Amino acid sequence: QVTLVESGGGLVQTGGSLRLSCVVSGRTFNDDGTAWFRQAPGKEREFVASIAWSGRTIYADSVIGRFTLSRDNAKKTLYLQLNNLKSEDTAVYFCAVRRTSALTWRESYDYSSWGQGTQVTVAS
Repeated sequence: QVTLVESGGGLVQTGGSLRLSCVVSGRTFNDDGTAWFRQAPGKEREFVASIAWSGRTIYADSVIGRFTLSRDNAKKTLYLQLNNLKSEDTAVYFCAVRRTSALTWRESYDYSSWGQGTQVTVAS
């Protein structure tokens, strides 16, 4: 059984920064692709960024240049650095582990295990 625990969310002003963390336990971390998604009130969950075991990253267009995804395999931890935050970044942020059978990276159905989420609120 895989367990993911996110932390680091909070309330910030527009233009501020946060760093989200996600600790993964219960399975091999190095072989898994992992990602962050977010869900704003009344909206569908959307892809934010993913990282492969090789370190290759993919970002949603809306966060390119502002968010940075990294992972520490020894600590089995995923990080998402959020800079220059905007009000539209307000959402619950979830980390997820990719299915070994997945063919894509940006769809929520490609991911089999999810954390409980951490709230990010950006005040203007």
